[in-house]
Amino acid sequence: MLHRPTNQPRVPHTSDTTATILLRLIAAALAMLATSAMAQTAVTIYSSAQPGTLSASTFKNSGENSAIPGYAIVRQEQSFDLARGRTIIRVADVPAMIDPTTVSFESLIDSAGTRVVEQNFEFDLTSTRKLLEKYLDREVTVEQIRGSSVENFTGTLLSARDGLVLRMADGSIRTITNYSAARLASLPGGLISKPTLVWDIATERAGPHRVRYGYQTQGITWWTDYNLTLSEDNNTCKLDVGAWVTIVNQTGATFRDAKLKLVAGDVQRAQPRSAADAGYPMAAATLRKSEAAGFAEKSFFEYHLYTLGRPTTLANNSTKQIELFPSAHGVQCEKTLVYYGQAGWFNGYYGNPMTDRNFGNQSSKKVDVYLRFKNRADNKLGLALPAGKVRVSTLDNADQSLEFIGEDLLDHTPKNETIQIKLGSAFDVVGERSQVDFRVDNAAKWMEEDIEIKVRNQKDTAATVIIKENLFRWANWTIKSTSAEFEKIDARTIYFPLKLAKGAQAVVRYTVRYSW
Repeated sequence: MLHRPTNQPRVPHTSDTTATILLRLIAAALAMLATSAMAQTAVTIYSSAQPGTLSASTFKNSGENSAIPGYAIVRQEQSFDLARGRTIIRVADVPAMIDPTTVSFESLIDSAGTRVVEQNFEFDLTSTRKLLEKYLDREVTVEQIRGSSVENFTGTLLSARDGLVLRMADGSIRTITNYSAARLASLPGGLISKPTLVWDIATERAGPHRVRYGYQTQGITWWTDYNLTLSEDNNTCKLDVGAWVTIVNQTGATFRDAKLKLVAGDVQRAQPRSAADAGYPMAAATLRKSEAAGFAEKSFFEYHLYTLGRPTTLANNSTKQIELFPSAHGVQCEKTLVYYGQAGWFNGYYGNPMTDRNFGNQSSKKVDVYLRFKNRADNKLGLALPAGKVRVSTLDNADQSLEFIGEDLLDHTPKNETIQIKLGSAFDVVGERSQVDFRVDNAAKWMEEDIEIKVRNQKDTAATVIIKENLFRWANWTIKSTSAEFEKIDARTIYFPLKLAKGAQAVVRYTVRYSW
């Protein structure tokens, strides 16, 4: 029988090679588990601002976190080693604006056998003043600059308000209002450098626990900005529509690689009336996904939920913009000119018939410009659009530059609705409204008013103008005569649609009778 020398290397056996591979696979799996043990964050942001009232510049370099009209629900998953019995867990670097009453904690490994005995939110952060206040009745050394030299004073700190008060070694008292530094023997207890959540946990199962904790924080908000590009050619009106979400984070914490959700809708919150958030309703819509891992939109309860398909980092004291949906090109639109001679003073019906002939005779000459388009799938849209500010630009063919032509506010708009945006007032189209005659018979309980409206088109092209009239003097009215066809829009509004050639003037005259 032949024997292998003891000093000769041993040829690996097939089973040894398999064991090595298995060890490597186990090591790789453990590495993956270690990676998964890192904190995972999900942030759902709610905005309570009226549409269009927010601007990124409002929050730039601002420390007034409480002024931000919004809040977020933050959920995080993280692994901790828990001992059987009681364990103290500390999570630092959380937002300074947490509502401590909303904090929750759950073990995903042993929910039934793990409970929170106590939870605390510690926010007594270290500062110069707090450090000195913790050092009252203890010895400190204070440095004071005098000319080109530095003088030191050592004594017992008696007060740290409005300067420092020291009792010196000889019993004398020295007050110091201006000082460059203070030296302390050690860091006093009870102060922390970052806001911290602390849990006292009782568990029956020792070992690693994957836990989920959550809280609500203020100091964060979001809103939508819409950018529209108008093109007009051969009496056609088309729009390119883009939308961006802006997020401002001033919570005091950074959320890294977070799963982001945005909620649009009127979510009720119980607050003191003086500090209640303003909200607005939202209608239902179906799920629609954008490209490139962008936002997916869906109806959620009676609100709308926009979920980003990729993780994103929301840095503290930062403004982030994310595309809400891919730009829609070639949206069909309609430009409308509206003359509303009563604009600026009509506020609705009054408690009694308005029989004063001079009431409401003031007239505006402005003819307003509107864009209208349908939020439908067959018009390249069909989306649930969150409230926001709409900015419209158009191309200057002289130098191929986009020029701003107006903006308006958009309320929450469900799909299949018609959107109307006011851009401003026409320069070359003007109107006049006047009362020609007025008659009243209080005994018979009626009055009649004759109104004349003139619209002039000084443009080099034809124009279509809608005359809008509110019949405001009383609820019961009848049009006795008119020089043009009209359309009754509602119980108090009529429209006169007019087509004017270039340089032309149109005159509309009507008589309305009110009775009571």
